[in-house]
Amino acid sequence: QVQLVESGGGWVQPGGSLRLSCAASGFNFGNEYMGWYRQAPGTQRELVIHITPGGSTVLSMSGSGRFTISRDNAKNMVYLQMDSLRPDDTAVYYCNSVPTSRLGDYWGQGTQVTVSS
Repeated sequence: QVQLVESGGGWVQPGGSLRLSCAASGFNFGNEYMGWYRQAPGTQRELVIHITPGGSTVLSMSGSGRFTISRDNAKNMVYLQMDSLRPDDTAVYYCNSVPTSRLGDYWGQGTQVTVSS
């Protein structure tokens, strides 16, 4: 069955960087557009950035130019490098297909990112 396991979150000061990882299994990873989503407290989950099966990046929200998405189709992994982090980047970050219906709207546990001084 589909599994998405996010890792790499944590606490970082404003201006810092984090690299998130997502291990995917249970589906044909190399055929899917994959994205990073986030959900801050009291808000709806939003798509931040996504990547095509061939590795081209699509920025999905304002400010996501500070983020770099990459994938390794051989390892079924997708990564998110986040630089110049701001307090309003604080959220739980999830990876998923784009659209999420491709994986039956399954969600992993996410990884918490907290940006504060």
